[in-house]
Amino acid sequence: MRTPALMILGTASHTGKSIITAGLGRIFADEGRRVAPFKAQNMSLNSAATPDGFEIGRAQALQAEACRVTPRMEMNPVLIKPSSETGAQIVLQGRVWGQVTAADYFKHRTEALFPSVLESYRKLAADHDLILLEGAGSPAEINLRAYDIVNMRMAHAAEADCLLVGDIDRGGVFASLFGTVELLSAEDRARIRGFIINKFRGDESLLYSGVEMMEQRLGIPCVGVVHYLRDLGLEEEDGVAMEDRRTAGRQWGGPRDGRLRVGVVALPHMANFTDFDALGMEPAVSLAFLEHPEEAALADVLILPGTKQTVDDLNWLHGRGFAAALAVHTGPLIGICGGFQMLGLSIEDPQGVENGGSSRSTDGLGLLPVRTVMEAEKTVRRATGRVEGWAAPAFAGYEIHMGETVYEPGSRPFSRILREGGLEEWADGARDETVRVWGSYLHGLFDDDAFRHNFVDRARQDCGLPPAVGHVAVTAERQARIDRWAGHLRKSLKMDLIRGWIARQA
Repeated sequence: MRTPALMILGTASHTGKSIITAGLGRIFADEGRRVAPFKAQNMSLNSAATPDGFEIGRAQALQAEACRVTPRMEMNPVLIKPSSETGAQIVLQGRVWGQVTAADYFKHRTEALFPSVLESYRKLAADHDLILLEGAGSPAEINLRAYDIVNMRMAHAAEADCLLVGDIDRGGVFASLFGTVELLSAEDRARIRGFIINKFRGDESLLYSGVEMMEQRLGIPCVGVVHYLRDLGLEEEDGVAMEDRRTAGRQWGGPRDGRLRVGVVALPHMANFTDFDALGMEPAVSLAFLEHPEEAALADVLILPGTKQTVDDLNWLHGRGFAAALAVHTGPLIGICGGFQMLGLSIEDPQGVENGGSSRSTDGLGLLPVRTVMEAEKTVRRATGRVEGWAAPAFAGYEIHMGETVYEPGSRPFSRILREGGLEEWADGARDETVRVWGSYLHGLFDDDAFRHNFVDRARQDCGLPPAVGHVAVTAERQARIDRWAGHLRKSLKMDLIRGWIARQA
């Protein structure tokens, strides 16, 4: 007996496929189903570590959490991490598989990878009684249809019923829905069971005539109109969300308002930008992504985030003028993962891990006495840690990095970490004597409520600001946020219709 499957497709990227999949996962988990998420191929620089040390898309980790199951490598067998406009690192079944160009990947590699995708799907399906598949981009990208392994080819392989999601917030939702379906083959169209209009704002009655016309023209029902839900507080999937990010111009255009100004340098190849979502939600913090070096002078705290191309982004810092701005900054200066590597004395890449096999090295910013050597083997592991240098609570996070750091004489680790499944503590990151400048390999530091609150209080004190009046409990409230979203979907969608499709597959 095959496992019932429901696929959530979109008319384009960023229509809300990922978060709707997560919400449906929580709904079905609450109903007692053993449900799991699956995305055959994900293109994102936001990734997460599974408990057993594999790398998957961060969206699938969130979806697994919503389904109340442990994240598994099989949930995202192919992860594409762009390194340039035309090149990317391919992570296959949780491990680095290789570096390819876009043309080479789509024309020659997808057929070779699809058996691994099917293998992962079958293993996942065997352990669950419902799989929620997520598509990527649009299933109607006709120029890529022959190479597609994540949308309709996967829908057919899983024998999944499909829901098509359109984003009304971006305009043209009816044309997007109609055009998408019309561009599909008859075989593909037959799998589309209904459509959803997402991110609606306003009077829903104004939509009725358009919805009725779409139902008639497409021959499928509208499964629901999902109103835009403010302050959801769950991370976005990929870089498309960065179009709406908080910039210094938007955040800091007026007079100071007493909040701690935290500036995250918007590196060209920034990875895991969701590391700072929880920090930006603190009422005592005003967080902005900095695009111009002169904006650094407006910040109390500066952060260098993770990056997919450490050497390239380090050279960008010098060429853009950010390196000079960082050198004269007198407040806290922090580096996360690749950002930490940049704070050191040098970065060496003898195997050309980031540069297609060509060896290269470059001087770092020279603010911490460490050196980094890039290695082909990627470290992927969850960890817990304790800070050295200030009285901070223990924290949790995860490592995803290619390089190993060499400590020069006199250097000081930022923390001691215990990797999940291990017994030995490891030195992590580095710090200066006063812990004004520090770096860590661990993503997710600021997701930890106790550590984040301590950091905000310390940073405000260091910057001459009064103590924070209050904090937000992001971690403690996370399940409530997922439940809130699931409840919103229950009221918005015709769940009996969806349940009927699933029941017919069983």
